[in-house]
Amino acid sequence: QVQLVESGGGSVQAGGSLRLSCAASGLTLANYALGWFRQAPGKEREFVAVINLRGGNTYYARSIQGRFTISSDNTENAVYLKMNGLGPEDTAVYYCAAAYYKGYFDSTPARYPYWGQGTQVTVSS
Repeated sequence: QVQLVESGGGSVQAGGSLRLSCAASGLTLANYALGWFRQAPGKEREFVAVINLRGGNTYYARSIQGRFTISSDNTENAVYLKMNGLGPEDTAVYYCAAAYYKGYFDSTPARYPYWGQGTQVTVSS
């Protein structure tokens, strides 16, 4: 049974940083792409970043490029999202998701069959 568990969310002031973690179990991470998505109130879920654990390739949404960094620890079966320079626009529930890696990245939430429960990030101005 695939399980993704996020942690590390919280409340910070604008300009602050947070590091989200996603602990994965029930799948062979090297065969998967692990992504981060977020959903703000009243908005659709949007892609943030994704990493292929076999080659370490990454892909980022333009809105967060240069501020967020996705990384992985294959020995710990974990994926991380380091977020710097946070602003109120980054306030959302952040979700970890997994999809079998087919050699390319997909930013469409519907293409990811496995999801965590989400962790809240709130940034105050």
